[in-house]
Amino acid sequence: MFAVRIHGRGGQGAVTAAELLSVAAFGEGRHAQAFPTFGSERTGAPVVSFCRIDDRPIRLREPISRPDALIVQDPTLLHQVDVFAGLDADEVHLSLEPDVTKLVDEKLVADDWKSGPNKGVVTQSVVAIVVRKGNPKGIKGWDDLVKPGVKIVTPNPGSSGSAKWNILAAYGHVLAQGGSEKDAQAYLSKFLGNVVALPGSGKDATTAFQGGTGDVLLSYENEAIEARQAGADFDYVIPDQTLLIQNTGAVTTDASKAAKDFLDFQLSKQGQTDYAKQGFRPLDKAVKVDIPGANNPSDPFPTPKTLLTIDKDFGGWDEANTKYFDEETGIVTKLLAESGKA
Repeated sequence: MFAVRIHGRGGQGAVTAAELLSVAAFGEGRHAQAFPTFGSERTGAPVVSFCRIDDRPIRLREPISRPDALIVQDPTLLHQVDVFAGLDADEVHLSLEPDVTKLVDEKLVADDWKSGPNKGVVTQSVVAIVVRKGNPKGIKGWDDLVKPGVKIVTPNPGSSGSAKWNILAAYGHVLAQGGSEKDAQAYLSKFLGNVVALPGSGKDATTAFQGGTGDVLLSYENEAIEARQAGADFDYVIPDQTLLIQNTGAVTTDASKAAKDFLDFQLSKQGQTDYAKQGFRPLDKAVKVDIPGANNPSDPFPTPKTLLTIDKDFGGWDEANTKYFDEETGIVTKLLAESGKA
């Protein structure tokens, strides 16, 4: 039997997708069933649908707890629903270090997961400013984003890991130039005043921007490069002061040898070369490769004048999450509430 679980929101077609899978299976002469589960709130609310396919009649009727395939239609659900429940993962690759720390607390990842020379980092990038083709607003850096009439799109830090990197880069550029915390807060208040969309995830923000929303999109450099490789018609700017994005990864405590070997490959020169081709800044400085989609394919990763890091400039993620993103006392949380755009 092959079991599929589909996570989406009301109106996105999760139920229809399960039904189409079952119809396709029937068309191949197999047995199938499809059914949904959802609460009283429909449009926009989380919905889960299920599909089972087998060569024999299917007598099970309960929800699928251990799927063979998982489909997530809306990335914002990653922060709202345990979509991975029942999956046997061998490796995790997550946006923020605290996401891995949670797995350590649950004994799913070993305490020493970041003891190696890469300190748990698998991929890295920087925060970039994406602009319309030809840069009609003349955006060169952070100060241009708070000018009157500039419309900004960035994910919501309440639901998106990429948004936290973006917001801290904007905030940190003031500190990097000798400004005070008060100066940085004043800047971020103006910045949020120009925000016209706070989508639930980085991918949603990119989709909104490509659909015509806003003049500026805050994004990972690698996502800008990858989108251009796929045909997106926009430009991007690496500001003089930006933040190093470090995405962490680890194998689980009961991971197979194959999973451990794969993580070793990801960190190898060849693995980092493969990541570089997708726009990530390689951990191995010996990696040199032309990158289509970059501003300068032969020199794709320019060194910013000031490269901020979470550990050096913000005290690490434990301190940064509390100081800036605490649900009640966080600086960014409060400024978002004051802006009316939370």
